[in-house]
Amino acid sequence: MTPIETLRNIGIVAHIDAGKTTTTERILFYTHAIHRMGNVDDGNTTTDFDPEEAKRGITIYSAAITCRWKDVTINIIDTPGHVDFTAEVERSLRVLDGAVVVFSAMEGVEAQSETVWRQANRYGVPRMCFINKMDRIGASFERVLDQMRKRLGADPCPLFIPIGAGQAFEGIIDLLDMKAMYFDFESKGEKIDIRDIPEEHLESAKQWRDKLVETVAVIDDAAMETYLNDGDLPIETIHQLLRRGTIERRFQPLFCGTSLKYCGVQPLLDGVARYLPSPLDRPPVKGINPKPKKNEPAETERKPSVDDPVAALVFKIQADKHADLCFARVYSGVLKSGSRMLNPRTGKMELISQLWHIQADQREKLETDQVLAGDIIGIVGPKEVVTGDTLCDQRNPVLLESITFPETVISMAVEPETSGDRKKLEDALGRLGRQDPTFKAKVSEETGQTLISGMGELHLEIIRERLHRDFNLNVRVHKPRVSYRETVTKMVRGEGEYSRVNGGETNYCKVRIRIEPTDGAETIAVKSELKFDALPAEVDRLINQAVQEAAQSGGLVGYPLLHVRFVIEAVDYVQGQSTEEAIRAASAIAVQNALNGGQIALLEPIMKLEVVTPPEFLGNIQADLNQRHARIVGSEPRDHLTVLSAEAPLAKMFGYSTHVRSLSTGRASYSMEPLKYDLAPKDVLDEMLGR
Repeated sequence: MTPIETLRNIGIVAHIDAGKTTTTERILFYTHAIHRMGNVDDGNTTTDFDPEEAKRGITIYSAAITCRWKDVTINIIDTPGHVDFTAEVERSLRVLDGAVVVFSAMEGVEAQSETVWRQANRYGVPRMCFINKMDRIGASFERVLDQMRKRLGADPCPLFIPIGAGQAFEGIIDLLDMKAMYFDFESKGEKIDIRDIPEEHLESAKQWRDKLVETVAVIDDAAMETYLNDGDLPIETIHQLLRRGTIERRFQPLFCGTSLKYCGVQPLLDGVARYLPSPLDRPPVKGINPKPKKNEPAETERKPSVDDPVAALVFKIQADKHADLCFARVYSGVLKSGSRMLNPRTGKMELISQLWHIQADQREKLETDQVLAGDIIGIVGPKEVVTGDTLCDQRNPVLLESITFPETVISMAVEPETSGDRKKLEDALGRLGRQDPTFKAKVSEETGQTLISGMGELHLEIIRERLHRDFNLNVRVHKPRVSYRETVTKMVRGEGEYSRVNGGETNYCKVRIRIEPTDGAETIAVKSELKFDALPAEVDRLINQAVQEAAQSGGLVGYPLLHVRFVIEAVDYVQGQSTEEAIRAASAIAVQNALNGGQIALLEPIMKLEVVTPPEFLGNIQADLNQRHARIVGSEPRDHLTVLSAEAPLAKMFGYSTHVRSLSTGRASYSMEPLKYDLAPKDVLDEMLGR
């Protein structure tokens, strides 16, 4: 039973290959959660336990694990860096109190670094930063600092600076205690030699320390007065102000080292304990009361206290043959095994049959059979939950804000090798869909093919491998294709009338709607312009739901609609005749008629592309991107390399990894992530409509 003030729920996040998993492995070793350090290249790290992760040397699934450092309990979630698995980062940051963002001292701020930074901003997560790989050729501490300020809008506050860089890297300087720290390689960093700062680094260290003290003094008037009078602050005051400034997100304490060579990880752990928030330091979580009593506000909140009614958010589901394992953050109250919790989304009660402590791929049964507010836990029992669902006390219901995931951008058709495996494939895809909210599977009404959709080519490749490995299913796959969306370019109206006589009884309803484009803030919105008491409340709700469902079925070509608003203008409702069947049918006809008469346009996914190349290949790469209809938005030098930024339609980027290697004799690398949906060339839509 961990006291809540000693709890730290943190995530390790970064661009791919910045060293997240290696840093996590070192943290687990120094906290004695493991007794032997694994290696990413050997495929034997604790948190990358999935066979695909071990084989590819990348993190695919977020992994939760708990360790203790001094008097603090740390729940760590190690997240993927590859953009195809950004949903794992999104759902982790939603439930975490703090994050450690890892940067490579050589590559600096990369594309996915920006993405995870924006995600952390969206959820208001306080951060610390770690500049890793200081021993690599081309490493530059100050260049990464400058990139963080310019590209992320960050305000890093260095607490440690490196002694040398690249092959000359020796150790780090602690700016608070003004000591040099050297980490013994033979003892895997457990022995730390603390000495006076070398003479040649002393003046620079003093300047860095002055900047540090000035940064923290600004946030407190009394501290600023002391600083102006004495030129320094007591060390305990500096610690307190660093914690306050971090929690208030005024700045990010910055550490450095090299995890692979065991340097700088213990100070990072001290920083997690000292500066990152406990659940008590975070604001109460806000939610909606799904059934407010008269004169009660709909919005409500839950404090991180055992005295508040229980509320937990399911942020991940691990599908299993026997029973799904739900990862949940308990925001308030005490969650007990054997209890029944309300799922406000479905209105159904769910049984909490077992509570498990998660240690990567291992589960430990809780001795106490209960978990307190602030903790992260594994739950077995709930049957009808999805990622983002709330589990709460039935007498005090609350619907916490769910988790929003990006739209899928790529799809491909899959079919089983034998017709007898069709049902087995359907079940397997259903389980994978429960586990991964950015993976979708559906059967095409036109062709009867099963289409799977995801975030990129690697994402779908991993799904295919899992079908073979976990479900013993061999599938034939077709070439990947773009997941388009449809929208309207101008406002259009449509009317739907349904009138049938069944068994002498008339079923009748008439609905008029209009569809209008939006600025992109909404996917599909449904709004009613009917007077408040024009219809019975139940009928009003039903029409809104019917229009929403009709809109979800897609546009003229069959792709999902995007950036459109449906406005219900009029309803001809006849008591006793306007049955549920008539209302749904009239709404569907109105939607279809409006779409048929409207200016439909096709939207295609545009990717944010970053190519890192030696300068001599820049011309060839730019010319190739121009042929792919890419828009080059900028380039900047990074030591002896050039970083090219562009926006490119996904339809033109299939197979780019092979092509960019051949253009640069294997020396260029790239990263690509979904940026937005934009208008596709008109001839693409004309071809689909057979024009």
